Amino acid sequence: MEKKLLLGDEAVALGALHAGLSGVYAYPGTPSTEITEFIQANLLAKERGVHSRWCTNEKTAMEAALGMSFMGKRALVCMKHVGLNVCADPFVNSGMTGVNGGVVVLVADDPSMHSSQDEQDSRFYGKFALIPTFEPSSQQEAYDMMETAFEYSEQQCLPVLMRVTTRMAHSRAVVEVKHEARPENEMNYNAAAANWVLLPANARRRNDKVTAQQVQLEEDAANSKYNCLSLNGKAPLGIIASGIAYNYVKEIGVDAPILKISQYPLPKRLVRRLLETCEKVMVVEEGQPFIEEQVRGVFESQNILGRLTGELPRTGELTPDCVGQAINAAANNSSLFTLHSSFKQSEIVAARPPQLCQGCGHRDVYTALNEVLKEYEHPRVFGDIGCYTLGFLPPYRAIHSCVDMGASITMAKGAADAGQWPAVAIIGDSTFTHSGMTGLLDAVNEKANITVIISDNLTTAMTGGQDSAGTNKFEAICLGLGVEPEHLHVVVPLPKNMPEITRIIREEINYKGVSVIIPQRECIQTFKRHAKEKKAAANSK
Repeated sequence: MEKKLLLGDEAVALGALHAGLSGVYAYPGTPSTEITEFIQANLLAKERGVHSRWCTNEKTAMEAALGMSFMGKRALVCMKHVGLNVCADPFVNSGMTGVNGGVVVLVADDPSMHSSQDEQDSRFYGKFALIPTFEPSSQQEAYDMMETAFEYSEQQCLPVLMRVTTRMAHSRAVVEVKHEARPENEMNYNAAAANWVLLPANARRRNDKVTAQQVQLEEDAANSKYNCLSLNGKAPLGIIASGIAYNYVKEIGVDAPILKISQYPLPKRLVRRLLETCEKVMVVEEGQPFIEEQVRGVFESQNILGRLTGELPRTGELTPDCVGQAINAAANNSSLFTLHSSFKQSEIVAARPPQLCQGCGHRDVYTALNEVLKEYEHPRVFGDIGCYTLGFLPPYRAIHSCVDMGASITMAKGAADAGQWPAVAIIGDSTFTHSGMTGLLDAVNEKANITVIISDNLTTAMTGGQDSAGTNKFEAICLGLGVEPEHLHVVVPLPKNMPEITRIIREEINYKGVSVIIPQRECIQTFKRHAKEKKAAANSK
């Protein structure tokens, strides 16, 4: 073994490689992005030819991973929590098909919504899909669990969901790792078509089997080395903790019975033993009250405390401070532990609201758009997910909606269907290929009276400059979807081109049909990075 200082994301990635990974499939999304980036840069992955190209969206990632599994090899799928919504169809159905080679679906949840639209808890998806779920409580567990998860996936012939949260993904710890990696699986042809062809007759048979497996999955969770029950006799208060929240409980040094849960389904046998020992039990979990609701539903105890009863905050991330205060209050200040001094935010740290980078092409796009829209009464601009979402903030205040990836075009179409004019959609290049193309096809098919702006900065900028699936293809894509050539324009968003850009925007807004404008200029951050790389390459010659 050797020791490495790793992010939680990096521990997941290295654990997957050492478990014999053959392919990682992902769409970049904070806080999961670093997993795929680590694998892309890893020497072992390069030597083995591990697949690590970015996918167009999370649905295609999940489906490609299932294809690799069908051939007997191990695959990892990575995404943030809202990405699990995008791939819900193949994810839920993967419980019905089962797997051949192991499949681990790594989802990074974002409590407190640091870079997300909601606080959804992915553990509910695992329960809903009837597949086992793992939730590491440390970077070491994140590394170790990958091997366990792949083995368990192949043992049970089911995919495994692994859930981490922002603090786990983006904090570092020393991790003991192996010197040697497990060999990759050989390709095999053991995938039974009767499982993978989900005709109703096959699906009903699989549904019965997977439902019957739940008893064994729960027993395995109760016996798992990752689920630990620590009892020390009768006590006034017991703790159930999971994931990163377990770290907070240990950090404040609680002297009370603790049940740590890191593998699901909920191990009800262990929960029952804790409830029999303690007068009250507090559930400490990051995210939504997933464990707390189940414990209440199964055991009908009035002495279960947590987020639902107000001892812990209902929304947002937990902290050692709020966990300590809640436990102290629940124990009636009976000195279960010594409450450490609070970790308060520094008063000298200035707020730094997000803003578009200086030199960003999106700035010029919004400047031109606002200039034209001043001429119209009640214009509406439907935005999307990306750096350009910051156009909602001062000084631009240029967009009126941002719901989910790809929604801009279809919302603009729906508004136009309702009689709105002008109806403008603004979407980024990566988001357009992720989930905007189908909306544009709807608009073209109905000749919707909308203007679509695909602000192309040649990269997936918001998550750090990963490759964008449609780079240099957007004109061809739009023409292929049926956009009329005379109403498809490519412009360069620079101040000197402002007269041309405003003229085109004005003309296309006044056109009664679908028009597409593609402002195209490289992201200033990737431009600087590429310039530095070129200079370094020139100096090395």
